[in-house]
Amino acid sequence: MRRFIDTHCHFDFAPFPGDEARSLAQAAQAGVEKIILPAIEAERFATVLSLAEEHKGIHAALGLHPIVIYKHNDAALALLEHHLQNRPQKMVAIGEIGLDLYMENPLFERQEAILDAQLQLAKRYELPVILHSRRTHDKLAMHLKRHDLPRKGVVHGFAGSLQQAQRFVEMGYRIGVGGTITYPRASKTRNVIAQLPLSALLLETDAPDMPLNGFQGQPNRPERVNGVFDVLCELRPEPPELIADTILQNTLQLFDFSA
Repeated sequence: MRRFIDTHCHFDFAPFPGDEARSLAQAAQAGVEKIILPAIEAERFATVLSLAEEHKGIHAALGLHPIVIYKHNDAALALLEHHLQNRPQKMVAIGEIGLDLYMENPLFERQEAILDAQLQLAKRYELPVILHSRRTHDKLAMHLKRHDLPRKGVVHGFAGSLQQAQRFVEMGYRIGVGGTITYPRASKTRNVIAQLPLSALLLETDAPDMPLNGFQGQPNRPERVNGVFDVLCELRPEPPELIADTILQNTLQLFDFSA
């Protein structure tokens, strides 16, 4: 069986709470042996860390997501740093962090300040970052270039241009490949993912969001990472075995799962 790691799954959101063991067993049957669970706000840090502690297959990332920018404050940043100072064994990244100009009233200057503070923490504590970016790829690249992180990270759910993707890759960042590529109409994203170096790609679901084609209206699930993989194999020239092995190694190089 092929081995997969879902590098982005919000396992603390419905439909997973209360059904964790069955959901993880279902994922394991599909070859998904590890899941990275990124937090979106300080209030969820404890839940995310306890899920990672309780379940062998879950690893945690802690971060302050721009989509709930109005919730973030200095106390939230202080709590994040507290966890970094006393780093839990299964915390593998800072995330989900980033920038978003898709929503109404984005409070963008505040977003940039919160992002910069978290990038500084990533640099200080030498952890990779899991990055969110909607309509902000060029701005995000500027912030990443300025901070020059030692461990880099992944731009999750990427839907920008080939030139933007190549800029992230040249800076040492990887690109998260999810359910978007399963939609034939997403020709721009499919073409980008087909042309990037295989060494730059990671697999993700963003479950319960970003459902795959054919599953619209249903919560996404970590085992569906194998559906993303199947479409990726259709888009790429390399044999499936090489794609699976390379993406697994990409993931293991970026994140430390030794705990």
